[in-house]
Amino acid sequence: MNLIEVKDYEEMSERAARYIIEKVRQAKTLNLGLATGGTPVGTYKNLIADHKENGTSYQNVTTFNLDEYVGLSGDDRNSYRFYMNEELFSHIDVVQANTHIPRGDAPDMQQECLNYEKLIAEHGGIDLQLLGIGTNGHIGFNEPGTSFDSATHLVDLAESTREANARYFSSLAEVPTKAITMGIATIMKSKEILLLISGQSKREALSNLLHGEVNENFPASALRNHPCVTIIADNAAIGK
Repeated sequence: MNLIEVKDYEEMSERAARYIIEKVRQAKTLNLGLATGGTPVGTYKNLIADHKENGTSYQNVTTFNLDEYVGLSGDDRNSYRFYMNEELFSHIDVVQANTHIPRGDAPDMQQECLNYEKLIAEHGGIDLQLLGIGTNGHIGFNEPGTSFDSATHLVDLAESTREANARYFSSLAEVPTKAITMGIATIMKSKEILLLISGQSKREALSNLLHGEVNENFPASALRNHPCVTIIADNAAIGK
């Protein structure tokens, strides 16, 4: 794993955006895996600014998001489809039909898992996957104990994850208890992974990732077995 140390969240976001922009400009086509939550917001803002100022085009980019809450339609303000439209897709020239997110309101959620896995495979897999990390080491919504062999699947969200995401809802009670997520094996099939880690609250997670054991109790530890992982972490997360 390649660790890039930066001063703060703003610098992390700028470096991450530059990393992605370079890939977009170099590739004829690019399958880009995307994440939600607080961590990538700054990165997306930088991508939007670059698109408006420099004209970087996303016409040949296909996106696949990591996860979605079960029970929420794409029109729900708390869904990740809505988040992605608001934070990125509506501000760049990506083709909407080429942006893929699991359906949280699919009539058959088990079939939706199979369909999403098949969709990724049919496109040739993910070239670059953007990730954040949870305080308990989750990547996507793969909570501690998730099998490293897991494909796209349904999960029961850990209480700590629901509490961390409650700030986006009116109350903790409104936070869904289940989600659909790319599995760890799915993520690990990505050709390249870019992991963003910011803030003192993620310090222990980063330390465990770099120095702890590789086991399913800390899902992100699977990344230690991936041949091409770049971590961009700020001083607060590193402990400086």
